[in-house]
Amino acid sequence: MKTTFPEKAKKFFTSWEFVLLLILFAEIVIFATKNPKFLMPRVLFGSLNDIISICIISLFVTFVMITGGIDIQAGSIVGLSSIVLGVAWQDGGMNIWAAVALAVVVAGVCGALSGYFVAYCGVQPMVVTLGGSFLFTGVALLVSNLSATESYKGISGFPDSFLQLSKFKLFGVIPCQVIIFLVLAVIAYVLLNKTKYGRMVFLIGVNKDAAEFSGINTRLITMTTYILSGISAAIAGIILTSYIGTAKSDIGVTFTLPIITAVVLGGTLSTGGKGSVVGTALAAVVIGVLKFGLPLCFKVPQQYLDIPVGLLLLVVVIGRSLLTNPKVVAALHPKDKNSILMECSIKIKTAVLKRYKQRLYAADA
Repeated sequence: MKTTFPEKAKKFFTSWEFVLLLILFAEIVIFATKNPKFLMPRVLFGSLNDIISICIISLFVTFVMITGGIDIQAGSIVGLSSIVLGVAWQDGGMNIWAAVALAVVVAGVCGALSGYFVAYCGVQPMVVTLGGSFLFTGVALLVSNLSATESYKGISGFPDSFLQLSKFKLFGVIPCQVIIFLVLAVIAYVLLNKTKYGRMVFLIGVNKDAAEFSGINTRLITMTTYILSGISAAIAGIILTSYIGTAKSDIGVTFTLPIITAVVLGGTLSTGGKGSVVGTALAAVVIGVLKFGLPLCFKVPQQYLDIPVGLLLLVVVIGRSLLTNPKVVAALHPKDKNSILMECSIKIKTAVLKRYKQRLYAADA
């Protein structure tokens, strides 16, 4: 049975994605009222430049969290990808795009390693990815020592063809990294919502045992979500390296909490089984606009920007918890007389059936 347009509209206007759109609209209105320059396309798109890497990674960390896992190593993989790219190009003599491919492969292997321990060895995702964070940060430092350039300076002087990843602007307005983010968001949405793979990811998060009984290779699917997360971290690291023009081993060390914040704020449950790529993308943009607009329009110092983001996350999480609380739902949506009578009838029938079974067991004994 096909869903009618009014039903689709009602579903959209009651969805969490619509709430995030309202929050984003409110941010833009408030910041534009304070500083009209905020509405300039160059400024609006520029608000995403500093957080675009977090936006990209959060799309695929959503896959991990839907399965019931967590990935706190993505930030360290960003730094590892960046320094592998730089060392391979400068000291290894590789073509810049071959170095880019190598960085993606290395990140995929890192994700596969962590995914293997989570899926096949049964180690807790938090423990594995925390250990992976320290491990890959250390490996990045070792790789940086292979370079003739001091690690604290970073590797620079990349060719213009590589720097165009961040310099090119579609129609002279839309930055290339924003286009890459939108393309990856579409790919992630299709993969999660329109393919068999996405349905298996959701089923693993809802009930892993049921997924296994239905013939799904839960270990392999779980492992692939960590591989996707690792590859997205590599893409983010490559874009960030192009943006700042320098490859360093520590450029992603502060990304972990913003990534998890974007995923949770986007509506993904930490326990798994529920999540939305669209919600994650919107939440990441909400955070990016907030952290860009506050200093520009209200002169908020950079070191205090995590406070409003944290408050927003707390308000949202508490609000969602209250709205899903059975008592609150019952108070907001009082049941009619027929519904109450039906529930009472079901409870009575269940109690009678239970009593009847107990008597049968007693008679057999």
